[in-house]
Amino acid sequence: MLACRSLDVLPRPGASPLIRSADADFAPRRLHALIGPSGCGKTTLLKGLLGILPTRGEILLRGRTAPDRDTLLREVAFAPQFSIAHGKLTVAEALAAALRLYRENHDKALVAARLPDLLALVGLAERADTLVEKLSGGQLRRLGLALELATEPACLLCDEVTSGLDPRSEDQILAVLRRLVAEQDRTVLCVIHNLAKLDQFDVVTVVYEGAVVFQGSLPALLAHFAIADALTLYDRLAEHPVEEWLARRPRETEPAATAPENYPPPHPVPAAGMVSQILTLLARRWRLFTRDRGTLALTAAITFGFPCLVVIFALGGLPQLRGLELQPTGGVLEQLQAQAEFRRDAADTATLVSGLILFQVILVCLMGSNNGAREIAAERTLFEKERMAGLRPAAYASAKLLWVALLGAAQGLWMTVFVKTLCAFPGAWLPQLAVLGAVGASMSVVCLGISALLTSPERSSLLSIYLVGFQLPLSGVVLALPEALVWAVRPFIATYWGWSGYLTAMRDSRFYDAVALLDPGWLASAIIALAVLGAHALFGAALVFHGVRGQRWP
Repeated sequence: MLACRSLDVLPRPGASPLIRSADADFAPRRLHALIGPSGCGKTTLLKGLLGILPTRGEILLRGRTAPDRDTLLREVAFAPQFSIAHGKLTVAEALAAALRLYRENHDKALVAARLPDLLALVGLAERADTLVEKLSGGQLRRLGLALELATEPACLLCDEVTSGLDPRSEDQILAVLRRLVAEQDRTVLCVIHNLAKLDQFDVVTVVYEGAVVFQGSLPALLAHFAIADALTLYDRLAEHPVEEWLARRPRETEPAATAPENYPPPHPVPAAGMVSQILTLLARRWRLFTRDRGTLALTAAITFGFPCLVVIFALGGLPQLRGLELQPTGGVLEQLQAQAEFRRDAADTATLVSGLILFQVILVCLMGSNNGAREIAAERTLFEKERMAGLRPAAYASAKLLWVALLGAAQGLWMTVFVKTLCAFPGAWLPQLAVLGAVGASMSVVCLGISALLTSPERSSLLSIYLVGFQLPLSGVVLALPEALVWAVRPFIATYWGWSGYLTAMRDSRFYDAVALLDPGWLASAIIALAVLGAHALFGAALVFHGVRGQRWP
């Protein structure tokens, strides 16, 4: 079913191979064991076969060279050692989401019909409504198998799915694997450490120091290595260098069924449509958001707490600001100019107005950073696994962009409504709502782009915080920048455009007059500010699509 010829597996292109000249045949309708001492290259071989690591040599599928990785992955699935699923979903929800993501038909009736069969196959029917985070180790491994079977693969590669389990759980996993072979004609290859269980496998493949040194049945293995018990195999391997074991490898290995009629018929499940995958991902993200009390509480705290901070800092200046706003237009400036303290009062008013606007923009940027900084990096392993099973990177990127952009925009809109209502800020509602909403959306998207480029959520969060931290000094609002730097950095500073766009929407008020007296220089209109913030969002979206297109296993 699956085979390799002279296969080298490399940690990165151009590096020395970790697996050297591997020849192996994993015949169809067999349960294969892949064994070897720790660190010998078992998992590396699996990753090479799957295209996770770069390779040289030939990989065959159904007796023919696999034309490309996508074709291979339509029939070969990969079950990692630890189940990859969101802990806040129930078993049924996680599996139903997989069926909707991987199956071409989004019909709920078909998903509902397939779901009980998969749960029964892996022995989780009674745990359908249990949260994934509440499952035992053995149950998590069985869920991992069910998630991979959603694509109905002809061949299943399992990476240590029995390791670390109690004997009963290990036997349950092996029983599931045996059923897949016996009842569904699947080919299963399992990395296993417990050599006492080799009698449950049809074919054993031995990897030693980066080389495949044997492949055959358990009796043939015992005879070849001249041992009475498989438990002594690793001691026997250590008696000779790998080159000698390669020289002793029997020429006739376990025969691979090469005739086309001997292979199980292909029945790969076409991936769901783009729109279907986006809707499924958004529905899953909403469910996770509402169930994760910690994330929900933090988001609610900053969404409602940050506007309250602005109001608190504005309270001391509200009487002055309101009084200035309510004064009639005619004759007031002449009266104020006659007073010696006019410019000082105007400067104080301008500083307060400008500072409050900038404070809102900075806080909205912080909320955007919180929205996007960990969104992709924190679930990179899950995405890579789902991509192998048929999830389109473009669908994943689009769903993430919609989620963080809408969340950031909503937070910016709420900031505007709350502060304008309580602080009686003048200016047209529409441009001010649009500007702060755009600030929240664009910063969320840019930080999402950072998250897509990194595999560490901690590093992504730190870099996003640095990005927001540089916004204040480089905006030129609080501290004057050297003339040579103003337009070198201004195009990239969201806070300047948010501040300027919001302020220019107040042109008909005394607030704007007070700020204008301080000569803040050129101010962008709300339209220009929205255009620049839109460009920021497009740049962030480009980073997201670029980041998810490249393979980045943590």
